[in-house]
Amino acid sequence: TGEGVHIVTVNDYLARRDSEWMGKVHRFMGLSVGLIVHGLSPDERRAAYAADITYGTNNEMGFDYLRDNMAIYKNQMVQRGHAFAIVDEVDSILIDEARTPLIISGQGDESTDLYRRADELVRSLKKVVYASVDEKAEEDDSLDADYVVDEKARSATLTARGTEKAERYFGLENLSDLENSTLAHHINQALKAHGVMKRDIDYVVKDGEVLIVDEFTGRLMLGRRYSEGLHQAIEAKE
Repeated sequence: TGEGVHIVTVNDYLARRDSEWMGKVHRFMGLSVGLIVHGLSPDERRAAYAADITYGTNNEMGFDYLRDNMAIYKNQMVQRGHAFAIVDEVDSILIDEARTPLIISGQGDESTDLYRRADELVRSLKKVVYASVDEKAEEDDSLDADYVVDEKARSATLTARGTEKAERYFGLENLSDLENSTLAHHINQALKAHGVMKRDIDYVVKDGEVLIVDEFTGRLMLGRRYSEGLHQAIEAKE
């Protein structure tokens, strides 16, 4: 039909391998073959999607779709439409990985110093870890801890003592005031980076870069970042 076919698989290695192996057959039959992998420029992506058959991963194609929907001008888009798709390892892509949403994080504000200072604060705090906050018998006021980690909910929150220490550290009267909401957010992300996110389980550090580990497949999620400043908080931690 001339509309193109997308062949979707789970990682760059398989997409590249299949495009090389099967591409010889397709080209022999007069069909053009494109490949979408991490690190391509918009022009390279546009050319790959213009091919009769385009190999790529669900993540790369999914993010290209999201970026196209954010494009202001049509010439900024890379995909040409969606006619046919053949999905390899469909159970992994449509069931396992479907539970991890594709999110495009906006550029973080230039508050590197705030991430650093929040990280320094959290390093000085004492934590207590519960499998679930439901198991916590003591009130915050009586806890010998500055923040509480709930492993089940994957959250970390300041206790009353921790809040007082944060207010002294930053010279505030009340951390909960609306004018301090940005600072409170940075502190909360630093708490999560230290209390919840585990190196070599949730992420790895490779060549000085924090890379997310897919919780379902164990593969590195190249080009993806945690949203809402969590990635920057982890970078400050490391």
